[in-house]
Amino acid sequence: MFSYRHAFHAGNHADVLKHAILVQILDYLNHKDTPYWVIDTHAGAGLYALDGDWAGQSGEVTEGLDRVLGAAQPPALIERYVRAIQDFNPDGVANLYPGSPCLALHAMRPDDRLRLFELHPTEGQVLEDTLRQQMRASRRQVAVAFEDGFAGMKRLLPPPPRRGLVLIDPSYENKQDYRSVQQALRDGLQRFAQGCFVIWYPLVQRVQAHEMVRALERMPVDWLNASLTVCKPSSDGLGLHGSGMFIVNPPWTLETELRAALPWLQTVLAQDDQARFNLTRSAKAGQGQAGAAGAQAPATDGSRPRNDRPARPAAGRSPHQKRSPSRK
Repeated sequence: MFSYRHAFHAGNHADVLKHAILVQILDYLNHKDTPYWVIDTHAGAGLYALDGDWAGQSGEVTEGLDRVLGAAQPPALIERYVRAIQDFNPDGVANLYPGSPCLALHAMRPDDRLRLFELHPTEGQVLEDTLRQQMRASRRQVAVAFEDGFAGMKRLLPPPPRRGLVLIDPSYENKQDYRSVQQALRDGLQRFAQGCFVIWYPLVQRVQAHEMVRALERMPVDWLNASLTVCKPSSDGLGLHGSGMFIVNPPWTLETELRAALPWLQTVLAQDDQARFNLTRSAKAGQGQAGAAGAQAPATDGSRPRNDRPARPAAGRSPHQKRSPSRK
């Protein structure tokens, strides 16, 4: 039950997509003076050492953040994401990777509130220590609950200011998570219909993963679905070949930002010639009026030509290590 540790995967291609979108939504919420809440159902440890034993052992950051830092002409959404990462690494070397709680707290104003759930006992304690000691978070602004976020989020909805973002981001290590995500979204919308719900999901060779996405797309709400495939699925059926973000009640600017960012990410993060992206929006949103449940606006689907894969970092070196001064 408690075997999953996100530190192994910090800064990988899935984190790039997830956190770039998260930061953009937070910026959008900041455009209005009215306070908002962020609720994170599976918060993790909050901050990860990319040069530590966990992330260093997996090396997944070299296929994610390192490629983004080493690429030219990033679109606006990616530029903003990179600035957020750099804010946690003022010495110019990207050795720390902020998870969703730290990115959210960094973007929020004093009157906004952050509510976090983390069931893993070790991850939860590390999260609490990180927020209190390293980020100086007050207990008034930030609360950490050591419990199941699927169940706990319901008592917080709707948030008092009636503005907010709910991030649903389980590990999907347990196959039941796919059904739990669907139920959590239904429960959440009953309590907080105008809220922005953001669901991260993996692209893996599990029938439950495909069924969940199809079920989400049949919901008669305003949604935006962005996915990024970075490589061909493995022959043994294991591993993550991409990821997606399903956003209910998305900011009106997000679709335009993603139309610019996804082709760039496809090129930069591609691991083989099977890399592609997909961007779909509900017909209800696209037509500006109610449509049939599950109807979709035309998808933007990217496939990259062969023979244009970007150069990979040299073995044992990351782009930020090559371009940045050594740590003192």
